[in-house]
Amino acid sequence: MAAPPTWLTLDHVWLPYAQMADAALPLPVVSASGVRLRLADGREFIDGISSWWTACHGHSHPHIVGAIQQQAGRLSHVMFAGLAHEPAYRLAERLAAKLAGDLDHVFFSESGSVSVEIALKMALQYWRNRGEPQRRGILALRRGYHGDTFMTMAMTDPDVGMHDAFRGIVPPALLADLPRDQVSTMVLDFLLDREASELAAVIVEPLVQGAGGMRMHDAATLARLRDACDRHGLLLIADEIMTGFGRTGSLFACEQAGIVPDIVCLSKALSGGTLPLAATVAREHVFAAFLGSEFERALMHGPTFMANALACAAADASLDLFESEPRLAQVAAIEAQLARELEPCRAMPGVADVRVKGAIGVVELAAPAAGLRPAFVERGVWLRPFGNIVYVMPPFIIEAADLRALTSAVCEVVEHWSRNQRGAAGAGDVV
Repeated sequence: MAAPPTWLTLDHVWLPYAQMADAALPLPVVSASGVRLRLADGREFIDGISSWWTACHGHSHPHIVGAIQQQAGRLSHVMFAGLAHEPAYRLAERLAAKLAGDLDHVFFSESGSVSVEIALKMALQYWRNRGEPQRRGILALRRGYHGDTFMTMAMTDPDVGMHDAFRGIVPPALLADLPRDQVSTMVLDFLLDREASELAAVIVEPLVQGAGGMRMHDAATLARLRDACDRHGLLLIADEIMTGFGRTGSLFACEQAGIVPDIVCLSKALSGGTLPLAATVAREHVFAAFLGSEFERALMHGPTFMANALACAAADASLDLFESEPRLAQVAAIEAQLARELEPCRAMPGVADVRVKGAIGVVELAAPAAGLRPAFVERGVWLRPFGNIVYVMPPFIIEAADLRALTSAVCEVVEHWSRNQRGAAGAGDVV
């Protein structure tokens, strides 16, 4: 293997989710196209997780690249307070048209965590502006994960998060189980009967809870949650940062339940995986609560790079592709292939579950999946297991042969892990 390029050191860059005392050098990517990442030493990898769930159209799609290049020649960025530019206004109009119901009011920011922070501020100030300032609580769902900033950490189930260092500092949210059945629905109703007068909103990742373990629930569960919010007079915030833009099989996951959240958070695939961009979109009644003659009723938030013109141009081009290319049909084909080709893992000892939703395939192990990443690198695929979850979330443009390479790698690596688990258990039995 070739020596790493001279620029690749750990002298100055602080890596995410890494213990820097013994962190390995990351793989040096020099270019990316379609579903492939190219390294400095010439190796190529199939990107099996769409670069943290963003590159829905693959990397370097010419239509998005062209839109960014054209926009850069005119205007890269201008502050969004007191000034305006067409890409942001055009994108906001298109998002409002694609979202269900009266989700018509778009507030831009730069990252998913910040878009959730803004949604929480909207929900809390909504009630203050309506004369109910005591509504300061948020109900979150167990196994949920909403980001790494302080308020989003508070919304994240501490049992699945990575934020133990902040226990006692971050105020914990009120947690409840998803209303999956009659019993859990009754428990949720009992909780809301008791707490609703001091709650502002409920926040949920619709259909798939991502970083909390890729746990999936059906559309009926989501509909029950909307119904519970309506009966108890609460806002519903849908965190569609991961699920939005086709990943679950519809453009937005909430569509499958036929519901309209009061606030929706978008990011990740919003710009087609090219530039940082997020949006927090509110319904008419939420927006109306901020109107009035008093300046204090306004939403006091304004990220420096909100509505960045380059990112908005990329997002607009990404929406073009959803309209002109068969993305949802491609997701349906990926879903069928993932279900078929990951199913053999279910019979392997130590595998707790195999599940698929849209372009998301998950193999859940009964024990942590530590140390599996190098085995995938050896097989020429980029997959990044976490906890006890091995998952595949490819770009929607992936061809069947490349997807088969990903699923084959998962089956091979999990089978090898399963044999090692059996061997370790056997050795323990002998002792």
